[in-house]
Parts: sequence; structure tokens; C-alpha cells
Amino acid sequence: MSAAPPSGEDAAPGGAPRPSGLRNPGAAVRGLGAGTLVLEAIVLLLAIQPIRVLGGHLSGWGVGAVVLLAVACVVVAGSMRRRWAWHAGTAIQVLLLACGLLHWSLAVLGLIFGAAWAYATHVRRTILG
Repeated sequence: MSAAPPSGEDAAPGGAPRPSGLRNPGAAVRGLGAGTLVLEAIVLLLAIQPIRVLGGHLSGWGVGAVVLLAVACVVVAGSMRRRWAWHAGTAIQVLLLACGLLHWSLAVLGLIFGAAWAYATHVRRTILG
């Protein structure tokens, strides 16, 4: 028995089957990266007050750094169509890990979101090649 040719829904424009099975793999990957960064921004902003209340000595500079990282996450999430945005997202993860010098809980968040970002970049490489 011969294999049936790919149908129009499962075929790429050139007639070859899509390796990922997604209709628009680029948009799916951008959505994953943007979603990760937006979630990170929300968690960073929500973490400020518990750190300050539960014995963290997060100064005004520390709060400013966390807010700046959250704003950077949102800006980069909105720029995921640009090729540099993936590198900027990686830089944000490194900066968040470095903010662990301000408070240990920021280092923990840096590890958690660094792992999530590493997974997002792995998915990007797997799907887009």
C-alpha cells in the first residue's frame, strides 16, 4: 500500500508535511515566549510587597530594579516578532538572577523563570529549527 499524499490542511505551501503540525509555528513560539515574559512581569510585581513585609530589606533601589525588570519583560514580550527579543529575554533572566544579590527570593525567581525561559527557547529551536 502506498502512503496517501498529504492533504491541504496537513501540507506546507510546498506540499511537504509540516514538521510541527502547527498552522503557524512562528506565532505559536512567539506566543510562548511572550506569555512566559508577561507571567514573569506579573510575578515580579506581586513579589515586591511580600518581600518587604516578610523581613526582606528591599530598598528603594531594589524595588526600582524589580519594577524595571517587570517593565522590560512587558516591552520584550511585545517585541517578540523581532529576532533580538529572544536574546533580550535571556538577558532579563540573567539580570533577575543577579538581583538575587538584593534578596534571595529574587534569585529563586530567577532560577524558576530562567528554567521556563530555557524551555521556551528549547521549544523554539525544536519547532523552528
